[in-house]
Amino acid sequence: MPHRWKPNVTVAAVIERDGRFLLVEEQTSEGLRLNNPAGHLDPGESLMQACVRETLEETAFHFLPDAVVGIYMTGPAQSQPPGATPTSKRDITYLRFAFRGALGGFDPQRRLDKGIVRTVWLSPQEIRACRDRHRSPALERCVEDYLAGARYSLDLLSTDFGLPGCGA
Repeated sequence: MPHRWKPNVTVAAVIERDGRFLLVEEQTSEGLRLNNPAGHLDPGESLMQACVRETLEETAFHFLPDAVVGIYMTGPAQSQPPGATPTSKRDITYLRFAFRGALGGFDPQRRLDKGIVRTVWLSPQEIRACRDRHRSPALERCVEDYLAGARYSLDLLSTDFGLPGCGA
């Protein structure tokens, strides 16, 4: 059976307070990069649960999503041949679900995820000025969509792990 192409599903939190956005500075194979609090969907999680978990793990802040900002797909500039297996991180396609919501309490005792150096609050102008340090173009796109008022009901998303054959 040929390899079936599947994008990596990720979630991201777009968190604004007083005109600044909460970002993480993380160590990557390409050096220090900035990103929204974000990460991969784990088995058995809903998209919202993943976003709550990733935000806590990367920022030590609790987070309660209240709207979808957008759904984004980023990947290689050129499409790969059918059945091709990605050979590097640059060959991977990511499907990102971005949420906005209420920032909850901070847990000062919580250690940040491996690779996360620190959290930072940046204005939209500061975010635009450091594009070369963005982990993904989705960071700025999520912020710009948030600023433009993109808000979609959480009812847009549905999770049901009880359907036969869902593990296939």
